[in-house]
Amino acid sequence: MPRAVLIVMDSFGIGGAPDAAQFGDEGANTLAHVMEATGIDIGADRSFLPNLAALGLFDALKVASGHGKTGDSARHGFWGAATEVSKGKDTPSGHWEICGLPVRFDWGYFPHTEPAFSLDLLDAIYVDAALPGSLGNVHASGTEIIKVHGAEHVKSGKPIFYTSADSVLQIAAHEEHFGLERLYELCLTAKKHTDKLNIGRVIARPFVGESEEDFTRTGNRRDFSVEPTGETVLDRIAAAGNRTFAVGKISDIMAHRSIYATRKAHGNDEIGRETLKALDDSAEGDLVFSNFVDFDMLYGHRRDPEGYAQALRNFDAWLPSLIEKLKSDDLLIITADHGCDPTWHGTDHTRERVPVLGLLGTQSHAVSIGVRNTFADIAETIAAHLRVAAGPHGQSFLDEISPHDA
Repeated sequence: MPRAVLIVMDSFGIGGAPDAAQFGDEGANTLAHVMEATGIDIGADRSFLPNLAALGLFDALKVASGHGKTGDSARHGFWGAATEVSKGKDTPSGHWEICGLPVRFDWGYFPHTEPAFSLDLLDAIYVDAALPGSLGNVHASGTEIIKVHGAEHVKSGKPIFYTSADSVLQIAAHEEHFGLERLYELCLTAKKHTDKLNIGRVIARPFVGESEEDFTRTGNRRDFSVEPTGETVLDRIAAAGNRTFAVGKISDIMAHRSIYATRKAHGNDEIGRETLKALDDSAEGDLVFSNFVDFDMLYGHRRDPEGYAQALRNFDAWLPSLIEKLKSDDLLIITADHGCDPTWHGTDHTRERVPVLGLLGTQSHAVSIGVRNTFADIAETIAAHLRVAAGPHGQSFLDEISPHDA
């Protein structure tokens, strides 16, 4: 029985979403605008990301959004793009849909006002968590808000509450002065109240340092997410007696359901190393599922196209080490959960199509899978490959990439 590897390049959109205008994102294109902003010729320069190009990344960009040209990059593997049908452009929606569960309902969101959180919500959390109050209570950048409120937080013991355009309550607190475990407990307490508002996540954002000059967020972030509201491909893999190795924030996003092993890691480099270790530990029928978070967290939201471009180069340089570990019947899929165009207005995610690239074993020919109607096609392809039950959403493209179609 084969294995599967699913890599999510967090926020690596390629434009072209047919409903982008509904989200205020018409024209957003993470890959194309990173290249344009850093002086890379989209139509000709294949020295940028050569390994992803060989899998058809620039062909996928062309069919998704019309940028660049096709026919001169894909050399092996399969390539295409996928359109999100979930109602949100947030992390849980993208990952749930990738796992075969499109989000058809509307998440709850906090208004773009000051304060962002109602007094009823805050008072309920204060009472249950025995807090003297909180700071922030606004839409904010996580790195900026700890500079503004970090010193007062340390002095007063009041945690920093903030949100974004996502369905999320984020709580920042000092690992030493407030306590890491206490922060996690506070997030669990807050989640009992945000669940009533249909908020997708409460995120613990710990930091260290002694002044605004050196306050720094650590790798001990934890996402406390709403549990998927239906069956995912991870549930079907577990039901078949097989295992999912989750690397990075995957376990948190999926509320730890149907996860065999969690490999926490801080930053893309460490996530890459843990992905290779998980692949070494996996067996027939298993899935290795990784999220490379830096594209989104460090460069997309912070609107840093130069940093985004370098992170892409680093990922591309790492990719051969993953491919070398694949066995003759393994399936590799590389995709994304949404966009986060670092040249776009604001700091929010952007509604975009995402690439769907990969290899089936030692596939030496290039195959187009076109533009998929939903991210859920990825889950159905993994299910078919691992020979587990099919789900109700999406269509497998396994037959399209099998050797007999070469």
